[in-house]
Parts: sequence; structure tokens; C-alpha cells
Amino acid sequence: MNTVYPPTTDVAQAVTTSKTSIKNLPINLFGSVMGLAGLGLAWRLSGQYYGVGGALGEAIGALAGLVFVLLTLSYLAKWVKHPEAVRAEFGHPIASNFFGTVTIALLLLSAVAAPHNALLGQALWILGSALTVLLAGLVVSRLLSGNQDSSNAVPAWLIPGVATLDIAVTGAHMPMAWVAEFNLFALAVGAVLALVFFTRIFSRLTHEAVLAKGMVPSLMVLIAPFEVGFLAYTNVFGQIDQFASVLFYFGLFLFVVLSFKVFRRDVPFAPSWWAISFPIAALSNAALKYAHAHDNTVLTVIAAVILLFLTVALTVLMVKTLNSLFSGKLLAN
Repeated sequence: MNTVYPPTTDVAQAVTTSKTSIKNLPINLFGSVMGLAGLGLAWRLSGQYYGVGGALGEAIGALAGLVFVLLTLSYLAKWVKHPEAVRAEFGHPIASNFFGTVTIALLLLSAVAAPHNALLGQALWILGSALTVLLAGLVVSRLLSGNQDSSNAVPAWLIPGVATLDIAVTGAHMPMAWVAEFNLFALAVGAVLALVFFTRIFSRLTHEAVLAKGMVPSLMVLIAPFEVGFLAYTNVFGQIDQFASVLFYFGLFLFVVLSFKVFRRDVPFAPSWWAISFPIAALSNAALKYAHAHDNTVLTVIAAVILLFLTVALTVLMVKTLNSLFSGKLLAN
């Protein structure tokens, strides 16, 4: 069942029936919106910096908005028809973290929309920011209740914390007078939560049982605090200094290391594969921004390779997701 996230099982559960239901729509599918929106923003940057891909970026951003609307309507239908399934997802120690994909999607779509409709961009950002802070507070409160299973300390833990960093990433150019202080607040919360959670997750991955194959793609989330942190830090402080460089380069190093663990033929396709999309999109945006600031040929080539890799990866994921949907496997129980 797509909405179940066992922490350490060795073999992914197989689909044993062809029966489909909106009840089985997994919340982590909103990761597709994050990835598409991030890809659109990366191509927009490419167009601004190098004059290549700007129109493609706007088209991908529009696609991200369409996918978000369709998924939101579908998940609301699930909530109305199967509220117990939504409660089970939100109460799950791992699956609940993926609700952060919804709030991050709102924040990224605010950046996609802002150049075309300033009021829509501001409305999406305010809504996304409010929901992000609320979710982060709920997740931290739950963790501080004690008696947490250490095997549940998986990369998905980072999503609500990274979401607060995205407030600063997408809110740097908002015109409201209170935005500057709120962005600092979001940067502070996101940075500390990312540091604490990353340390605990790294320890769990080092000393305890390996992740189930179905959760292997989520390892790529480990690069998000560094690349999203880079984007948030440079947006808030307006410069790429040595600390920002450290964040960028360590995220790039992790991407290379984790790629050998994530991109394996023995990891079957599932909606969880969308977990790779936003972290790599954040890396792509950071690489483009870093290369442009330093006007370095090698860095520009690295940024171009990452952007092309991301484009191909998301194209493959989109095709596989649509095939899974139309074949009935995506919503099968």
C-alpha cells in the first residue's frame, strides 16, 4: 500500500490486488510538485543568467501548478471519502513528515507565480509560510513527547525543517514590511532543526539497520539542508560568502556520494522516488547561482550537467508515474 512507510523492512511490499481507490493516494506524491517547480525555477535562472531555457522554465512552472491543483483536489476527495486514511497518514511517525511536501510546494509555486501575478505569489507565500511554521511546530512537539522509535529517524524527518528554510528562499523579495524579520526567524528555525535532525539521522543510518529499498530514494533528502540552506542564507544576507560556499560544496559532495546509493536498478519505482526531485532541484538552483556569481567555466559546466540530469530524471519519473496511474498500480491497495 503506497501510504505505508515501514522503517526498516528488507523487502518492499508487492501489490497483491488490482483494486484501486483514491484512499491509496500517497501524500508523498506532492513531492512531484516540489521537483517540477524547482526545475522550472532552475530553467528560469538559466534563462536569466545565460539566455537559455527561460521559456521552458515558465512552461514547467505552469505544469507544476497544474499538477498541484489536480493533486490537491484528489487528496481533498480522499479526505472527504476516507478521513481515517488521512488521519493514519498524519499520525504515522514517518509518513506525517511528507505533509511538508504540500507546504514546500506552496512556497515554490509562490516563486513561480510572482513574476506573472504578484498578488497570487504573495497569497501563496503567506499561506505556505503559515502552514509550514504550523507543521514544523507540530512535528517538533510530537518528537519531544518522548519514547520515539530510533529506527524512525529517517531522511524524511528533514522535510518539515527544510520547509522553514524555503520560507526564506522564496520570501526574500516579498514587499511586506515584516518579511525581513520573518525570513530571519524562518532561517533560524530551519537551520537549527536541520542541524539537529541531520545529526540524528546520520547516526541512525550509520549504526542501525539499513533502510527498506522503497525508502532508499529519500536518502537524497540529506543534501537539501545544505543547498536550500545556501539559497536561504544568500537570499537573506544578499551575498555569497565563504560560509555559503561551504554549504554549497558539502551539498554537492553529498550528492555525488549518495548518487551511487540511490540510483540503483534493484530499487523499484514507487511514488517515493519523487523524494529525489526537490533536493536535486535545490542543488541545481544553487549551482547556477554559485557559478554565475563566480563566473567560472568549470562551475558553469557543473551547473549545466546538474540541470540536464535533473531534467532527464524528472522526465523519467513523470512518465513512470503516469504509466503507474493509468495501469492502476499507483492507487492499488
